[in-house]
Amino acid sequence: MEHQHQHDENQHHTHSHGQANREDPIQAEQLHLIKVITAFAYYRRHSLNHNHRRRRDYLSLPEHHKKLIPDYLEKVNQVDGRIEENMKLIRSIVKSASMFTEDADEQEQGSNKQQNPPVSPMDMDKVRSTLKQFVRDWSKEGECERKATYDPIIQELNAIYNDLPLHERGAIRVLVPGAGLGRLAFDIAKAGFSCQGNEFSYFMLFASHFVLNRIEKENEYKIYPFIHSNSNIKSDEKQLDPVQIPDVLPANLLDTVDFSMVAGDFIEVYSQQDNKQAWDVVVTCFFIDTAKNILEYMEVIHKTLKQNGTWINIGPLLYHFEDSSSGDTSIELSLEQVKAVAKKIGFDIKKESMISTTYTSNPDGMLKYVYDCAFWTAVKI
Repeated sequence: MEHQHQHDENQHHTHSHGQANREDPIQAEQLHLIKVITAFAYYRRHSLNHNHRRRRDYLSLPEHHKKLIPDYLEKVNQVDGRIEENMKLIRSIVKSASMFTEDADEQEQGSNKQQNPPVSPMDMDKVRSTLKQFVRDWSKEGECERKATYDPIIQELNAIYNDLPLHERGAIRVLVPGAGLGRLAFDIAKAGFSCQGNEFSYFMLFASHFVLNRIEKENEYKIYPFIHSNSNIKSDEKQLDPVQIPDVLPANLLDTVDFSMVAGDFIEVYSQQDNKQAWDVVVTCFFIDTAKNILEYMEVIHKTLKQNGTWINIGPLLYHFEDSSSGDTSIELSLEQVKAVAKKIGFDIKKESMISTTYTSNPDGMLKYVYDCAFWTAVKI
């Protein structure tokens, strides 16, 4: 089943005005797509260069220090091999993404020939984060995190629509903004509901397009997402162990289910919809704190819902633009303020609790950030 990323140019570029500059946002987007694909393509060279620094530092040690850690170079060499393994998946993602832009192989060759890094350190960090996101969404190792956050959402949907037989749930439309690599949206569709994921990041979109449409069997790829840093590592062996993805093949949805992924900014894509497109449920998971203006997010969530529709939320309030160096607007509210605003906008919070969980953490690492997530079900009144 093809779960294509739908892309409506009119929706995605609602902030462009006039015929003269209508081409500009599209051209800017193409440049951005190329930048993202170049970052993926540059992963191998960047990572090998970074790992080679470890080799140089080891070789600069006094001989008596080298003798204390005789296996150090062997590990560095093994990391090189695992970078090559990661590149197999990344190369497949790039090839799959080439439908959106120019030839993928040329991107990789071009990025490897350039003398200077063609992409920013932040973009390379996003590539590495994408590998960790695969662990969270599509591996056995990520099951703990998924159970903590995805299971309560599915359970809440099942409770709300417990009187509907599975084959009739396809009439219920669920929107998941900030869908990432698509596992939550897929799990909701697997539970019988029609579901649309929405995602702004092309790092996530290219990777989710690949995993949802191109993978042919369970555990098809081995990745090594925790090799890029040696900090807080308990065991070399665990660090070098593979993570297999995907743990389930994203296929075999009921014929009654409509499942799709939509590219674009949540506000731009959904603030203009008419009442005929209204959603029965909006599910936000680790999403509302990605807003520059959380008030606007909540207004659009309210607007997109049908009367008596449900907003299910789970996540922290780690505001992504709070310390932005580019001068972006950022409105940061406390949890109490968020809930107060939700009520003023027109939500009745029916259930609320707190759930503790990590996010894309190394299960075997010595450092884990634990979020005390707000979980609530609210009804549009």
